[in-house]
Amino acid sequence: MLDLGLPLSVSEASEVTLPDVEGLADGSASLLGVVVSHYHPDHYGLLKLAHPSVPVYLGVATQRILKESMFFTPMGLDVTAAGYLDDRQPMQLGPFRVTPYLVDHSAFDAYALLVEADGRRLFYSGDLRAHGRKAGIFEALVSQPPPDVDVLLLEGTHIRATPTGDAACASETELEHCLAELFRDTGGMVLAYYSAQNIDRLVTLFKASRRAKRDLVLDLYTAGIAAATGRETIPQVGFDGIRVFLPQSQRRRVIEEDAFDRVGEAKKVRIYLDELAERRAELVVTTRGSTLKELGRAGCLAGAHAVWSMWRGYLEGEWGSKLRESLKRRSIPLTVLHASGHAGVPDLQRLASAIEPDRTVPIHSDAPQRYGEFFERVEPRSDGVWWKI
Repeated sequence: MLDLGLPLSVSEASEVTLPDVEGLADGSASLLGVVVSHYHPDHYGLLKLAHPSVPVYLGVATQRILKESMFFTPMGLDVTAAGYLDDRQPMQLGPFRVTPYLVDHSAFDAYALLVEADGRRLFYSGDLRAHGRKAGIFEALVSQPPPDVDVLLLEGTHIRATPTGDAACASETELEHCLAELFRDTGGMVLAYYSAQNIDRLVTLFKASRRAKRDLVLDLYTAGIAAATGRETIPQVGFDGIRVFLPQSQRRRVIEEDAFDRVGEAKKVRIYLDELAERRAELVVTTRGSTLKELGRAGCLAGAHAVWSMWRGYLEGEWGSKLRESLKRRSIPLTVLHASGHAGVPDLQRLASAIEPDRTVPIHSDAPQRYGEFFERVEPRSDGVWWKI
């Protein structure tokens, strides 16, 4: 089984029943395993409902990031791995040969998957893009694609019934330039709203902060996720220009769980409210939920500017509406600066042309009926229906 995700329309796994796949609920040996392409909930979010004996295969960093997330969010997960994905290193699962291909995506340690069995070959794109910090990986995939693919399962997040204008920037590099300019033009603190698990965005924010001669302030969650990547090149505690602030909600969590060891290395670079207020014009501060009230009470928000660097659609929900109203009451402007985690149609076309599959099957799109406008030999398939490769 390739991925076991939580539908985007729900927030809890308990609201969904498992797919009707033999062995998934009872752990019978007919199911050889679930291969998880990356750590976004719509790709792993139903794993907690699967029988504990079902083997799970995923990236090493994905396993660490999901476990680190458990302390801060209910979407975290402690996964016992039956094996680990490694770029272009095949694994044998019964009659199936599975080869992971590292891809450029907003999730760190994300993979496309080539599955071979009985002389047939299926390539699952997973989620990918060509404009992130690892854009060279996409170019390598296009220049050296898997040969003789019978079916391409191709994501199409940006193939929509109607355009949404999601991303304000075309690439992480362009986003870095735009952020640096905004940081330089802001007289007070920059409030940065972004996902702690978007490692590319963390790198982009850090580089933009350095260019604007500001320090980037992480919360404990982001600092933990950065360390969980296992990559010393990722901005984290120990980098010049990185500080760590523990908002009240995270301080309370550490105390309640007697988890003082989590503060650990962060003690060396911890920043408190008095310094945040004093140096507000020199800082970009990771901001979430109630942090805004805490910063406001400490006098940190004079001249502040908020930056939203996530999918714009989140701003349209109930939480986003409350945030916009809260910023408006404090006269804090909000700018959306974001680069999508998914490939645009031209890059998807480049990938499909390079692979030249016999058939392309739409996935991860709300408009699969439009694939025929962009790709050849499209063969849509319905949910819940078995079909042969």
